[in-house]
Parts: sequence; C-alpha cells; structure tokens
Amino acid sequence: MISHEIQELVDRTFPVIRDLPVPLRQSLVQSSRHVSASAGASLFESGDHCAGFFLLLSGGVRVIKTSVEGRQMLLYRIEPGQFCLMTSSCLLGQTAYTAGGIAATNCEFVVMSPACFDLLVHQHTDFRVAVFRLFSDRLADLMQLIEEVAFHRLDQRLARLLFTRGQEIYTSHQSLADELGSVRVIVSRVLGNFEDQGWLSLERGHIRILNPDALRRLASGSS
Repeated sequence: MISHEIQELVDRTFPVIRDLPVPLRQSLVQSSRHVSASAGASLFESGDHCAGFFLLLSGGVRVIKTSVEGRQMLLYRIEPGQFCLMTSSCLLGQTAYTAGGIAATNCEFVVMSPACFDLLVHQHTDFRVAVFRLFSDRLADLMQLIEEVAFHRLDQRLARLLFTRGQEIYTSHQSLADELGSVRVIVSRVLGNFEDQGWLSLERGHIRILNPDALRRLASGSS
C-alpha cells in the first residue's frame, strides 16, 4: 500500500489519477507499491511478465530494443507524468514485454497492480482515454523513427540530433549510437568527419558545436 505522501505526489504528477472517484482511488492506494531505482538499473527486459503499470514520479526511463547481436535502439523515453506504451500494451494484450526498460537516472515510481489497471481502464473514461491517447502519440513517434532509420543517411540523422541539442552536448558516442540505432564505431567515425570539417570539437563525454549552420544544412539535405 502506498503512503499518503506518495499518493499526493501521484496526484500532482498525474492529474487523471487525482480525479478518480473515491472507490477507484482506494483500489489504487491499496494495490500499488512505491519503488526506487538507481541510474542504469533494469526495470524490465524483453520476455519478462508485466508485473504492473508504472507511474513515474521522478527521473527518467529509456525503453530500448536490443538485437541478437547486442545492438540497441532507443524506442522512446518516459518522463514523470507520462505513461509507458510497452507496459500498457503488455497489460492490455496480456503479453510479455518485447523491449527493455532502463532507468536513465535515479528514479522513483509507483507500480499499480494489473488488476487495478484493468479496473481503471474499464470503469474510468478519462483514464481509458489517456491510455489510448498514449498509443496514438507513441505510434506517431515510432513511425517517425522508422522513417529516419529507413530513409535517411546516418550523417544526416546524427547532424539533426546534434543540432537539436544546443551548442554544448554532454553525452557519449555510445549513447548517440543507441539513439540512432547504429554502432559506436560508425558514429565515432562520422563525428570525426564533422570535426575535421570544423563543425564541432570532440572531448571525452563532451561535444562542442562550432558550426550549427553546417549541421542544419546537412540535416535538411541541402549540404
């Protein structure tokens, strides 16, 4: 059972939960648990049984797809106040996870029981609408990701990613490769080419953008 303080935090983070009728709120409080996870912790893995519906209160989560060769692609991120598409899909379809979830930072969340999730979906219109709106929004994001991977060159995609991050970017080459669905050695090679052209400078864990206009032109296909 979650505490009164955690329930107040859930209410502030998820207005649709705050507005539940009293009986449904009581069911949520009684059947949910409060969980903390450290950065890098695995929250769920492909093939796992779905143990409940995540309500992220703080921190961030990365949902990734891993190939048999070990390559990873970032499918989407979850921020506080957002629902997880993968978890919703597994609970509605009564299937196992088909991707993994990793804590991007230290995070805190409430796990709603599957039975309570089913109860809210069937008995509370606003909650049901919020869940299915999530499918619409995430589907649009995933279609864009498929288009990027299938139809755009890696240098264009990397230029677009860097251009949207500002002039000082603190990340690793591996993290960029994960987001782009590529491998670190290839991303490092493209970054090195960008540096040779004077578009950016590379340091360990840090990229400084020197010529954002050049990146923008490449990202738009005009260079």
